[in-house]
Amino acid sequence: MFSSIPSPNSGSFDLGPLTLRGYGLMIALGVLAAVWLAAKRFTDRSLSSDHAAGIAMWGVPAGIVGARIYHVITDWGRFTGNWGDALKIWKGGLGILGGVIFGYLAVMIYCRRANLDLRTAIDVAAPAIPLAQMIGRWGNWFNQELFGRPSDLPWALEIDPENRPAEYIEQATFHPTFLYESLWNLMVVLALLKIDRMKVLSKGMLFVVYFALYSIGRIWVEALRIDEATDIAGLRINVWVFSVLLLLSLGTLFKFALRERSSLESAEKEQTTIPISPKDGDVDEELPDQAN
Repeated sequence: MFSSIPSPNSGSFDLGPLTLRGYGLMIALGVLAAVWLAAKRFTDRSLSSDHAAGIAMWGVPAGIVGARIYHVITDWGRFTGNWGDALKIWKGGLGILGGVIFGYLAVMIYCRRANLDLRTAIDVAAPAIPLAQMIGRWGNWFNQELFGRPSDLPWALEIDPENRPAEYIEQATFHPTFLYESLWNLMVVLALLKIDRMKVLSKGMLFVVYFALYSIGRIWVEALRIDEATDIAGLRINVWVFSVLLLLSLGTLFKFALRERSSLESAEKEQTTIPISPKDGDVDEELPDQAN
């Protein structure tokens, strides 16, 4: 029985003449898994699986740029006076919300060029995105970053002294928030696939459900983290951001539910309203005028 989860001794490893960074490798594997799932879902909809690769070619680069921009903006204090570090993506620091926003804009362009319905595309991508996140989060494990508060649980994560915050230098193990979020993303993937099979949502709504489910997990995971972050009123900025995103997602889904209920009630009313045909003898027959 293990007493803690060890961290890698190094964030990179050699493969022949190549040096692979664990952070980048996990992101790449996540992208490949997402493309595979999206291709399968396009095929299930009788659409070309090539759309998955096309969306990835547009969405992934835009997503990485957006994710980095979001991270720099929300953690701007860390880069003040040393803006060159903003380009060092391999050291970690990608904000998923920025990646999704920029990726969405890129997918809009692709769909217009490929004559593909945007709502169908984002519904196909909805479970593929958290699948990529689930795998990509393990990059934080390689970098020994973004862990939570000190913990002595059996699954606590070992962190080397040089990677610990100064106020926790004497603590050896911490909450593995990368693992928590990875497992949460797995549950989001399974939930989205299940909801999609139920066929209870209109086009585009599965993407909104993704935002809602991911936000719930991200809020409580974010509350555990102790890495440096911008605070607003005592809360990490991402707690505020994903709380707002959750409320917007729930509001959109509630509006959709009301609209669907109204449509259902209208349909039922039309079915129960049966036109009454006149009975025999109720219609006055026009008699011919009789000559006097």
